[in-house]
Amino acid sequence: MALTKTKKAEKVATLAKELETSTSAIIGTFSALTAGKDFDLRKAVRGAGGSYHVVKNKLAARSAKGTKIEAALQGLKGVSSVAYTSGDPVALAKALSTWVKENAEFTFKLGIVDGKVITKEEIVALATMPGKEELFSKLLFLINSPAQRLATVINATGRDLAIVVNQAVEQNKFSGSAPAPAASSTPQPPSPEETHAEESAAGEQPSGAAQPENSTASQSGEAPDREPAEGA
Repeated sequence: MALTKTKKAEKVATLAKELETSTSAIIGTFSALTAGKDFDLRKAVRGAGGSYHVVKNKLAARSAKGTKIEAALQGLKGVSSVAYTSGDPVALAKALSTWVKENAEFTFKLGIVDGKVITKEEIVALATMPGKEELFSKLLFLINSPAQRLATVINATGRDLAIVVNQAVEQNKFSGSAPAPAASSTPQPPSPEETHAEESAAGEQPSGAAQPENSTASQSGEAPDREPAEGA
């Protein structure tokens, strides 16, 4: 039964609204797909955070106008279905690739990721890549590993220090006074004050010492007394 223009417009509007926020899509085709397998396929796509629709080619092209997956839905021929997501494209590719391996009735046509159209081979290659959650987990592990190692070292150092301190306390190593520093064996030069005092002491005579006669006479300016010679 052919769709009326009103029904077509409604389908285009509904699909366009769903595709508006989509960033990735995988276009496929199928033949002789049973209702049960169709249900399993939709369930696999939902499990990967996506949505799935069997579409009419011209309506899909009109619905995708202005969206990030527009290029993948232009010029389609034959039976077409689209699985799309605004989340992880790798997760969607993994889910579809796994399902296709067990259901030969479904094959890929093409895909699109962030505006870039990809081939059937690239869809399979995309499914072998790590997903966003796996990449985030690895990144967090790399970021946290140095911090965890540092925390382990710091904790171990604190425990070791506490053990050493406790042992020292038990052995009364902190109760005795500190030993006096050993006297230096190297003689120290006298200070300027000590040198001046020694020079002053050397220049003075003791008060009880006898003065030389000649020195006394010379100092008083008087000649020494001489006895007159006999017969003078």
